[in-house]
Amino acid sequence: MNLTIIVPTYNEAPNVAELVRRVAEAVDTTDTEILFVDDSTDATPDVIREVAASAPLPVRMIHRDDPSGGLGGAVVEGMRAAASDVCVVMDGDLQHPPEEIPMMEHRFRRGDVDLVVASRYVGSGDAGGLADKWRVLVSRGSTALTKAMFPIRLRNVSDPMTGFFLVDRTAIDLDGLKPRGFKILLEILARKPLRVAEVPFAFADRHAGESKASFTQGVHFLLQLTMLRFGKMSLFAFIGALGAVANLAIMWALTHMGVEYIWAAIIASEVTIVGNFLAQERFVFQDMREDASGVWSRFAKSFAFNNCEAVIRIPIMAAMVQGWHISSVIAAAITLMLAFVVRFLFHSLVVYAPRKVGAKSATRELLEEIDAQAMSPGEL
Repeated sequence: MNLTIIVPTYNEAPNVAELVRRVAEAVDTTDTEILFVDDSTDATPDVIREVAASAPLPVRMIHRDDPSGGLGGAVVEGMRAAASDVCVVMDGDLQHPPEEIPMMEHRFRRGDVDLVVASRYVGSGDAGGLADKWRVLVSRGSTALTKAMFPIRLRNVSDPMTGFFLVDRTAIDLDGLKPRGFKILLEILARKPLRVAEVPFAFADRHAGESKASFTQGVHFLLQLTMLRFGKMSLFAFIGALGAVANLAIMWALTHMGVEYIWAAIIASEVTIVGNFLAQERFVFQDMREDASGVWSRFAKSFAFNNCEAVIRIPIMAAMVQGWHISSVIAAAITLMLAFVVRFLFHSLVVYAPRKVGAKSATRELLEEIDAQAMSPGEL
């Protein structure tokens, strides 16, 4: 195969037959395959199998019963399984016109680029398929934000948010990708310098079905952007900042209800300690959980450390209030900022430290030594 077309799908049954038909009309069917990576919960897998049986080009499917990484994860899995090193990635809803694939491949075959981006914002490109003015505004704003965050890597890319592109998989580090949600092209571009060219395309209306875009996907995009630009510590800081705001809000509310500020600080700390742990599990250290100790062990370590930290921090805060005569909320904010670095280091190096396979705890080693001494031969 000279070309693999990777199509991640989620409940796109009404679009499958038309997509395969239009791809087959657009490309050389003798050396091109379509690879669906399907996370659907509807009849999409059955439709793909039915269409594949009579398609004029090879059609394969990977159905993921336990999908991870969202659409980006599906694309990475498709690249690993592709029969060709040259992969086109496109959506399954026909908003990415298959008729543009030959132009993308022709540009790539000139041999001077690793990746060809189909852009809505260059030349004759058009974003008319976006549902309404709000989605146009969100798309433009997201693009501007992304280019501002990566001014060097994206200087030659007008549409880093597109999901329609061709890439030589040998030019990227598949193991180094950390896909989260929809924006796999951004992940590829941000991780490694690549030679990039763009071709224009008109973003079409959906052939059938409804858009999968949602508020949750927007949150995933912002988290992905933060992680790519600043790394794990920045996301830890972001969650910590949200926790600090929640801490201060709870403390403010309780003090205005008449609760003594010390008790208000304790209650606020306990609530945010639990909330921060849940957020860190989900968004910051999710890639380290598998090799770390069990979830209850992680929670116990995190909870114990944060409470010990609070035992130290709250008296310092009280001393600042009483000695410096500043607001209790300002004093709490100062101490929370000072505690941030220590918290991050402890969680990275202790809470989520990889388990030592086969290693024995100090207590077990001591007990075994005592047992060995007790059972060793001796003189009467």
